[in-house]
Amino acid sequence: MRRLIYLAPVAFFGLLIAAFALGLGRDPTILPSTLIDRPLPAFDLPAVRSGDVGLKTSDEAGQPRLLNVFASWCVSCRVEHPVLLALKAQGVAIDGLDWKDEPTDGAKYLVDQGDPYRLAGNDKTGRAGIDLGVAGVPETFIVDGHGRVRYKVVGPISPDQWAAVIKPLMDKLRAQG
Repeated sequence: MRRLIYLAPVAFFGLLIAAFALGLGRDPTILPSTLIDRPLPAFDLPAVRSGDVGLKTSDEAGQPRLLNVFASWCVSCRVEHPVLLALKAQGVAIDGLDWKDEPTDGAKYLVDQGDPYRLAGNDKTGRAGIDLGVAGVPETFIVDGHGRVRYKVVGPISPDQWAAVIKPLMDKLRAQG
Protein backbone atom coordinates (compact mmCIF):
# COMPACT_ATOMS: atom_id res chain seq x y z
CA MET A 1 0.00 0.00 0.00
CA ARG A 2 2.84 2.38 0.84
CA ARG A 3 4.35 1.73 -2.57
CA LEU A 4 1.16 2.96 -4.29
CA ILE A 5 1.27 6.18 -2.29
CA TYR A 6 4.81 6.84 -3.50
CA LEU A 7 4.11 5.79 -7.08
CA ALA A 8 1.00 7.97 -7.52
CA PRO A 9 2.95 11.28 -7.76
CA VAL A 10 5.44 9.66 -10.13
CA ALA A 11 2.61 8.40 -12.36
CA PHE A 12 0.93 11.83 -12.28
CA PHE A 13 4.20 13.53 -13.23
CA GLY A 14 4.66 11.05 -16.10
CA LEU A 15 1.18 11.84 -17.43
CA LEU A 16 1.90 15.56 -17.18
CA ILE A 17 5.11 15.16 -19.20
CA ALA A 18 3.23 13.14 -21.85
CA ALA A 19 0.58 15.87 -22.13
CA PHE A 20 3.25 18.56 -22.59
CA ALA A 21 5.05 16.43 -25.19
CA LEU A 22 1.83 16.10 -27.21
CA GLY A 23 1.31 19.86 -27.04
CA LEU A 24 4.83 20.58 -28.26
CA GLY A 25 4.24 18.44 -31.34
CA ARG A 26 1.42 20.67 -32.60
CA ASP A 27 1.75 23.82 -34.72
CA PRO A 28 0.34 26.73 -32.67
CA THR A 29 -0.34 28.79 -35.80
CA ILE A 30 -2.93 26.30 -37.04
CA LEU A 31 -6.28 26.96 -35.44
CA PRO A 32 -9.01 24.74 -36.85
CA SER A 33 -12.24 26.41 -37.86
CA THR A 34 -15.64 24.77 -37.58
CA LEU A 35 -16.61 26.64 -40.77
CA ILE A 36 -14.30 24.69 -43.09
CA ASP A 37 -16.42 23.27 -45.95
CA ARG A 38 -19.52 25.08 -44.63
CA PRO A 39 -21.29 28.18 -45.94
CA LEU A 40 -20.40 31.55 -44.49
CA PRO A 41 -22.77 32.50 -41.66
CA ALA A 42 -25.45 35.00 -42.64
CA PHE A 43 -24.56 38.65 -42.15
CA ASP A 44 -25.56 41.97 -43.69
CA LEU A 45 -23.17 44.72 -42.65
CA PRO A 46 -23.33 48.45 -43.34
CA ALA A 47 -20.67 50.00 -45.54
CA VAL A 48 -17.33 51.16 -44.19
CA ARG A 49 -16.93 53.63 -47.04
CA SER A 50 -19.61 56.28 -47.47
CA GLY A 51 -21.76 55.72 -50.52
CA ASP A 52 -20.83 52.03 -50.71
CA VAL A 53 -23.20 49.04 -50.47
CA GLY A 54 -21.66 47.29 -47.46
CA LEU A 55 -21.05 43.56 -47.19
CA LYS A 56 -23.42 40.64 -46.90
CA THR A 57 -23.17 36.90 -47.15
CA SER A 58 -25.05 36.83 -50.45
CA ASP A 59 -22.32 38.94 -52.12
CA GLU A 60 -20.83 35.89 -53.78
CA ALA A 61 -18.32 36.75 -56.43
CA GLY A 62 -18.91 33.50 -58.35
CA GLN A 63 -15.19 33.00 -57.96
CA PRO A 64 -12.93 32.31 -54.99
CA ARG A 65 -12.23 35.31 -52.81
CA LEU A 66 -10.62 36.28 -49.57
CA LEU A 67 -12.68 37.60 -46.67
CA ASN A 68 -10.23 39.61 -44.60
CA VAL A 69 -11.17 40.61 -41.05
CA PHE A 70 -9.35 43.82 -40.09
CA ALA A 71 -9.60 46.86 -37.82
CA SER A 72 -8.11 50.34 -37.84
CA TRP A 73 -6.69 49.79 -34.34
CA CYS A 74 -4.94 46.53 -35.30
CA VAL A 75 -1.14 46.76 -35.53
CA SER A 76 -0.79 43.40 -37.32
CA CYS A 77 -3.31 44.56 -39.92
CA ARG A 78 -0.92 47.36 -40.88
CA VAL A 79 1.82 44.75 -41.38
CA GLU A 80 -0.48 42.68 -43.61
CA HIS A 81 -1.94 45.61 -45.56
CA PRO A 82 0.83 45.96 -48.21
CA VAL A 83 0.40 42.26 -49.03
CA LEU A 84 -3.35 42.77 -49.54
CA LEU A 85 -2.71 45.78 -51.78
CA ALA A 86 -0.28 43.69 -53.87
CA LEU A 87 -2.86 40.89 -54.14
CA LYS A 88 -5.52 43.36 -55.29
CA ALA A 89 -3.08 44.61 -57.96
CA GLN A 90 -2.79 40.98 -59.15
CA GLY A 91 -6.59 40.76 -59.50
CA VAL A 92 -7.39 38.81 -56.33
CA ALA A 93 -10.93 39.47 -55.09
CA ILE A 94 -10.78 40.56 -51.44
CA ASP A 95 -13.71 41.56 -49.24
CA GLY A 96 -13.13 43.31 -45.93
CA LEU A 97 -14.90 42.98 -42.61
CA ASP A 98 -14.05 45.89 -40.29
CA TRP A 99 -14.32 44.22 -36.86
CA LYS A 100 -15.26 46.02 -33.63
CA ASP A 101 -14.43 49.39 -35.13
CA GLU A 102 -16.15 52.71 -35.72
CA PRO A 103 -17.10 53.05 -39.42
CA THR A 104 -15.37 56.44 -39.65
CA ASP A 105 -12.15 54.96 -38.23
CA GLY A 106 -12.30 52.07 -40.71
CA ALA A 107 -12.92 54.45 -43.62
CA LYS A 108 -10.02 56.69 -42.56
CA TYR A 109 -7.76 53.63 -42.28
CA LEU A 110 -8.59 52.64 -45.87
CA VAL A 111 -7.98 56.17 -47.13
CA ASP A 112 -4.66 56.45 -45.28
CA GLN A 113 -3.32 52.94 -45.98
CA GLY A 114 -4.93 52.22 -49.37
CA ASP A 115 -8.05 50.21 -50.09
CA PRO A 116 -7.57 46.58 -51.18
CA TYR A 117 -11.25 45.62 -50.80
CA ARG A 118 -13.89 44.94 -53.41
CA LEU A 119 -16.57 45.35 -50.72
CA ALA A 120 -16.12 46.37 -47.09
CA GLY A 121 -18.62 46.09 -44.25
CA ASN A 122 -18.48 47.36 -40.68
CA ASP A 123 -19.07 44.91 -37.83
CA LYS A 124 -19.11 47.46 -35.00
CA THR A 125 -20.82 45.11 -32.53
CA GLY A 126 -18.60 42.13 -33.42
CA ARG A 127 -21.62 39.87 -34.03
CA ALA A 128 -20.56 38.75 -37.52
CA GLY A 129 -17.05 38.11 -36.18
CA ILE A 130 -18.48 35.90 -33.44
CA ASP A 131 -20.47 33.94 -36.01
CA LEU A 132 -17.28 33.49 -38.05
CA GLY A 133 -15.34 32.36 -34.99
CA VAL A 134 -12.95 35.31 -35.10
CA ALA A 135 -10.62 35.38 -32.11
CA GLY A 136 -8.63 38.43 -33.18
CA VAL A 137 -7.54 40.43 -36.17
CA PRO A 138 -6.32 39.92 -38.78
CA GLU A 139 -7.94 36.71 -39.86
CA THR A 140 -8.64 35.75 -43.45
CA PHE A 141 -11.08 33.20 -44.82
CA ILE A 142 -10.69 31.66 -48.27
CA VAL A 143 -14.22 31.40 -49.66
CA ASP A 144 -15.07 29.47 -52.83
CA GLY A 145 -17.40 30.77 -55.55
CA HIS A 146 -20.39 29.17 -53.81
CA GLY A 147 -19.85 30.92 -50.49
CA ARG A 148 -18.24 28.01 -48.63
CA VAL A 149 -15.24 28.52 -46.38
CA ARG A 150 -12.31 26.42 -47.58
CA TYR A 151 -9.44 27.65 -45.41
CA LYS A 152 -8.73 30.06 -42.56
CA VAL A 153 -5.57 32.08 -41.93
CA VAL A 154 -4.99 33.40 -38.42
CA GLY A 155 -2.68 36.41 -38.31
CA PRO A 156 -1.20 38.44 -41.15
CA ILE A 157 -0.83 36.85 -44.56
CA SER A 158 2.82 36.78 -45.60
CA PRO A 159 4.05 36.66 -49.20
CA ASP A 160 5.51 33.19 -48.51
CA GLN A 161 2.21 31.94 -47.11
CA TRP A 162 0.38 33.36 -50.13
CA ALA A 163 2.73 31.60 -52.56
CA ALA A 164 2.94 28.27 -50.72
CA VAL A 165 -0.59 27.74 -49.44
CA ILE A 166 -3.24 30.29 -50.38
CA LYS A 167 -2.54 30.89 -54.09
CA PRO A 168 -2.45 27.15 -54.94
CA LEU A 169 -5.75 26.70 -53.09
CA MET A 170 -7.30 29.70 -54.90
CA ASP A 171 -6.08 28.32 -58.26
CA LYS A 172 -7.57 24.92 -57.45
CA LEU A 173 -10.91 26.48 -56.46
CA ARG A 174 -10.95 28.56 -59.68
CA ALA A 175 -10.33 25.42 -61.75
CA GLN A 176 -13.18 23.61 -59.98
CA GLY A 177 -15.55 26.46 -60.82
